[in-house]
Amino acid sequence: MCRTYNTIGSLTTLKRSLEKNNVYDFKSVKEVIEFQKSFSTSRQELISIHETLIENEKNNLTIILPILKSKIETQREQTTHQLTQNIDLLKKQLNNLDHKISTNYYQKITILLKKWHYKRKIKHKESDFEKDIEMSLAKILEDYQFKSDRLQFISSNFNEAVSESAQNPLSELERKKAVIDSLNNYIYGALGEQKVVKTLECLSDDYYLINDFAVTFSKAIYYKQENDYIKSVQIDHILVAPSGIFLIETKNWSEKSIKNMSLRSPVEQIKRANYALYHLLNSDKSNYRLRLEKHHWGDKKTPIKNLIVLTKTKPIEEFQYVKILTTNELINYLNYFKPIFSSSETKKIAEFILQLNG
Repeated sequence: MCRTYNTIGSLTTLKRSLEKNNVYDFKSVKEVIEFQKSFSTSRQELISIHETLIENEKNNLTIILPILKSKIETQREQTTHQLTQNIDLLKKQLNNLDHKISTNYYQKITILLKKWHYKRKIKHKESDFEKDIEMSLAKILEDYQFKSDRLQFISSNFNEAVSESAQNPLSELERKKAVIDSLNNYIYGALGEQKVVKTLECLSDDYYLINDFAVTFSKAIYYKQENDYIKSVQIDHILVAPSGIFLIETKNWSEKSIKNMSLRSPVEQIKRANYALYHLLNSDKSNYRLRLEKHHWGDKKTPIKNLIVLTKTKPIEEFQYVKILTTNELINYLNYFKPIFSSSETKKIAEFILQLNG
């Protein structure tokens, strides 16, 4: 089985973008796509859940309100009875003072003060009788009123109650959908790259697959063909094989995308990457570090071939220095080339490229 290194670039970017937007629900591209496909169903299921919740709440309120009403009446009776008992006790204590015989002036004054105190207390309790009853019922009456209003609202505005109940989870679901939709390019890119990786994995362990290769140059490389300087390159896949090095750019493009003039040409992109990698692998410094087996004619060069793999369809045109393939054509094309490196040389090249990967 082909030796594989690094996570594919589109998948890494996709995961980072999702996490940046606080979306942690998905473990694979497949799960993300399933979410997109089932969004309408998931949304309706969420609404149905909250319809059931509101219906259950309505049924519970219908049961609870009569119980609360009965509890209010019971508590009213108990409070009335207790307050009445308290007043009767005060009246009894006052009546006892009326029958008490005073023997001296001090006792008379004391009795008069006590009687005044009891009369005042009785008057206060009688005047506050209804208020005290209402105060004792305040909490339960507030609860009853709240539940009664809630039942009336649900009965008259069921759909609005459901919308309010489902608002937060629906907003979160729709936010995730918006985030994922904005990342469609990475999603379909990751699908295409995964398909290519899965295809290449069937190769023997003499092959080394390096995904998401990226390197930045401390000193830019002059690219004569475009009269420009290359400061960095990124390549979807580098396959180091006994037959050479294959740069592979994967495009999960439709026929419409292939014809889209605004999309950057992958041909120019891979030719630019090829030039930079060739410069790295065929310098005196890299030849010294690689120390490939010598030939009596001179130093061996490291050939680099450019492949663009399209997972859906490909243009009918052929391009100079770049081979355009579908996924199904990839393995046969690779097998066409005869080995030029030994196992140890292939390994050395792969290790050297991995060290460059930054």
